[in-house]
Amino acid sequence: MAWIVIGYLSGSWLSAISVCRAAGVADPRYCGSLNPGFSNVLRLYGPRLAAATLILDALKGMPVVLASKLVGLPISWQGVIGLAVLLGHSYPVWYGFRGGKAVASALGVLLVLVPGVAIFSAVVWALLAWRLKTAALASLVSALAAPLACLWLAPAYVGVVGGLSLLVLLRHWLNIIRLRRGEEPRLKRP
Repeated sequence: MAWIVIGYLSGSWLSAISVCRAAGVADPRYCGSLNPGFSNVLRLYGPRLAAATLILDALKGMPVVLASKLVGLPISWQGVIGLAVLLGHSYPVWYGFRGGKAVASALGVLLVLVPGVAIFSAVVWALLAWRLKTAALASLVSALAAPLACLWLAPAYVGVVGGLSLLVLLRHWLNIIRLRRGEEPRLKRP
């Protein structure tokens, strides 16, 4: 149980807020898409702050997930701890339970659990975001692709990766509505 709490608390730190505060720019929860994550920071403030957000959000849950793997916890528990990191990012105790979509945090968890799947998903995301200029669509497709890649690269982790992907998909429900209406913000910086 302590592992889950540590995972949740580590996920609850939203790096976008700290990065933007350190840079002296407005809190991303009150600008753009109102989301404290990589894509909104990219649209608002450009690649430098977005890269810092991406890296920190990916790194924040990695130590607890790696520790759970190294001590030999069962795969299902590793997955639950990884899910706790994503839930912390999505519903952070430190920020009134109003968080991000957990895409970058999921990348960090996947890098520890199934690195090949993480790299595959990141490449899918980058190619689609570059081509379509829509972060939400790239996130949705890469979340759907991750469990499929897992079938091939790490079958023992399919259930875990499927659970992580499901959370990312559920966190994007408003984006899905905006995509259907043609109202989803593009990645082009204003």
